[in-house]
This record gives sequence, structure tokens and C-alpha cells, in this order.
Amino acid sequence: MTEDVKVGVADGICELRFDRPARKNAITAAMYAALADGLEQAAADGAVRVALITGSHEAFTAGNDLGDFLNNPPQSGDAPVHRFLRALSAFPKPLIASVCGPAVGVGTTMLLHCDLVYAGDNAAFSLPFVNLGLCPEAGSSLLLPAIAGHQRAAEKLLLGEPFGAEEARELGIVNRVLPAAEVEAYARAQAVKLAAKPLSSLVATKALMKQPAANGVREAMLREGEVFGRMLREPAAREAFSAFLEKRKPDFSKIG
Repeated sequence: MTEDVKVGVADGICELRFDRPARKNAITAAMYAALADGLEQAAADGAVRVALITGSHEAFTAGNDLGDFLNNPPQSGDAPVHRFLRALSAFPKPLIASVCGPAVGVGTTMLLHCDLVYAGDNAAFSLPFVNLGLCPEAGSSLLLPAIAGHQRAAEKLLLGEPFGAEEARELGIVNRVLPAAEVEAYARAQAVKLAAKPLSSLVATKALMKQPAANGVREAMLREGEVFGRMLREPAAREAFSAFLEKRKPDFSKIG
């Protein structure tokens, strides 16, 4: 277990909170396991009607903890990160995210599986997979083009440049942008509204909206996982990760 993710249930709402402020909520394997456990339990708990994923006013998540990721690379479909992504994509009840500060890598791609996303005006999104010698994950190679259109998705996934909350709203990733200090309260108020509604109707409505893409998301995640795992062991990723840890610019000039 880990103290870096707090999971609690009250009044029909399951809250999953990143709580690792010293590392801007960078996610470790233990944190992925805690998130997967929380989502699986919330899905099975008839008292839970909605789940809320949040961080702090300063940071949602800086993405994968690269040191932990290098020491504990996902080796199989049972790896904590894959368990989390499956639980996230299959979660049958409304899923809300409250996002402030950095939302890097999986911090952005997980939002593509949420039903409602509210962002602070200080939110900063990025999809730096290519820059790390990797490829997209979490079904984002399918979901982002579907949400934003191919050209706009390509700009984000191929260049990997950060973008702000208003642009995320224009792309369709975010529902509403609010002052950072107000985001979590607003997201919680929306969760309270949903928790008052009949669970059967919430689940049926979400299933009907998700059904056309469900098989495609599962297949995309499997394909991405295979390619991501292979690329994680290749020279470009090793150079990118070494450069990050050594605080220098990576040099891909001699790497295909």
C-alpha cells in the first residue's frame, strides 16, 4: 500500500486523490496499484454512484515517476499501470477529474476516459511520449483524434509541446476552465448532483455513450502496450530518460 494516493468514499462519491506533493504527484507503481484498487472497489460498491480524481491546487500529476518506471518497468498485462488503465477505461459509473497545475503524459491521457473534466486556469497539459522515445498510451492514439480531430491530435502527440487549459477546452478534453482555487469545489458539486441521480440510469447512459468505441479502445490499449513496452527498451528511450535524470537535452541525432 502507499500513502501517496488517498481513497475515500462518502455520500455516494469515491474520491481518489494524488498526494505526493514533493514530486508533483508523479505516479509510482504502488500508486497505480492503489488507483486500480480504488476504481475496482468503487465499480463494485453499490453505494458509490460517481468517482472523482483530483490532486491539489498546484499539481494534478507530473506523470510517471521516471526513476520508479525505469526500476519497475511494466512487464506484463498484470502490471499496476495496466491494471489502472483497464479499471479506468471500464469504469461503469460517472468519472470526474479536477485538474490544476501539471497534467503530464498519463496525467492528460487518463482524462480522455473521464466523463467530466474541470481544469484550473493554471493547468498545463502535455503528451511528451515521442520526446521520450516512446509512443502514446491509455488508448490516446484512438481517443484523442476522435475527440480533437486528426490534425490537432497529431500536433499534440507528435510535437509533445505543452498546452494550457483554454486550449484543452477547445480541443474537447476539458469541459470548463475555472480559477484554480475553485476547481475542486466545482467538480465536487457536480459529483454531488450525479450522486443524487438513479445509479441504473447513470450506468446505462454511460454504457450507451461508450459502447461504440469500447472495443476499439481495448484494442488500441493492447497495441499501444506492446509497442510502448518494446520502445521502452530501445536506445531512444534510454537516451531520453538518461538526459532527463541528468538534466540535459537529449541527443537523438545518431538514433533511428
